[in-house]
Amino acid sequence: MKSWFVTSIGDPNEALEIREAKRPRPGKGEVVIGVKAFALNFFDILQCQGKYQERPQLPFTPGAEVAGVIEEVGEGVSLTVGQRVLALPLLPNGGFTQAVVVKEEDVFPISEELSYEEAAVMFITYHTAFYALHSKAKLQPYETLLVHAGSGGVGSAAIQIGKALGAKVIATAGSAEKLEMCTEIGADVVINYREENFIQKVKDVSAGHGADVIFDPVGGDVFQQSRKCIAFDGRLLLIGFAGGTIPDAPMNHALIKNYSLVGVHFGYFRKLFPEKVRDAHNELMEWFKEGKLKPLIYHSYAFEEVPDALIQLGSRKTWGKLVVRASK
Repeated sequence: MKSWFVTSIGDPNEALEIREAKRPRPGKGEVVIGVKAFALNFFDILQCQGKYQERPQLPFTPGAEVAGVIEEVGEGVSLTVGQRVLALPLLPNGGFTQAVVVKEEDVFPISEELSYEEAAVMFITYHTAFYALHSKAKLQPYETLLVHAGSGGVGSAAIQIGKALGAKVIATAGSAEKLEMCTEIGADVVINYREENFIQKVKDVSAGHGADVIFDPVGGDVFQQSRKCIAFDGRLLLIGFAGGTIPDAPMNHALIKNYSLVGVHFGYFRKLFPEKVRDAHNELMEWFKEGKLKPLIYHSYAFEEVPDALIQLGSRKTWGKLVVRASK
C-alpha cells in the first residue's frame, strides 16, 4: 500500500514523500481501516514544518481524520469487519495512507447516507461547533448567533449547527465568494468584514440587542470588536486564534455588560468525557440524515495531490474543508 511520510522538515511540497508501506495488523483493542478518504487540516502543515506541539521522529505519517471500511479487527473489539466508519488515527501512524490501525475508542460508525468524503471532514469541526454551541453556550431557539470566519471548516459547521438549534445566524467572511458559501449553508445575514463594520451591522439586524452568542475562531482584533456588539448576558466563545494574536480581555467590560467569556477546548473535553462525545456523534449523524447538516467541501483531491492541496489550504484562500480520496 501507499502512504505519505514527512521525511524532512519544511513546507509540504518539500517535506512529504509517498512511499510503499507494509499493511498494518491490529493489536488488542484495535481495528484496521481501509481508508477511502481523509481530511486535511492546517495543523498538518505545521507538522510538516516542525511547528506543531507534537514532533514525532522522522519519518512519520500525518493525518488526523479518515473515513473508510473496517477490514480487520483485533482481540476484544466489538466493531465488525465491513462497517463504514470515521476514525481519528494518532501520530506517528496518521491517516495520509490507504490503510491505518486505530484504537476502537477512536472509531465511530457512520450512516449509510454519509459519503466517505463527507465523513472524513466531519469530526473535528462539527464536534467542536456542537460542543461550543450546544454544551457550552446552550444556544436557544430565536437567539442571535454571530459566527466569524463563517466559510471556514469550523465556522461553516457552526452556521449549520446554529440553524439546527433554531438560532438566527449572522456570519462574517472576507470575500463575495465566501459570503455566498455562508448563505448557501444557511446563514440568515452575511457581512464582508473587509468592507463593512460588523459591529453596527449586528446591532442593526438585531434591533440594537446585539449577538447573544459569538463564535470566534479568529481572536485578535475580531475579539475586541466582538465585545462591542455582544448582547447583555451574552456568551463569547473562544474557539481559537487563527488571526495570530491572543487578545487581552478587560474584565470590567464583561462585568458591565454581564457577558461570559467561554473557553472551548474540545480535544480536552473528548479525553475527559468520551461517552458524551459518542452521544454527540450519534446526534450529529441523525441531524445529517434529517438534512440539517451538509459538510462544506472546497475540493476533493487525488491521493497524489496532497502537497499541492496543503499549499492551497495554507494560502487561506480556500473555504470549507479539503478532502483527499485515498482509494475507490
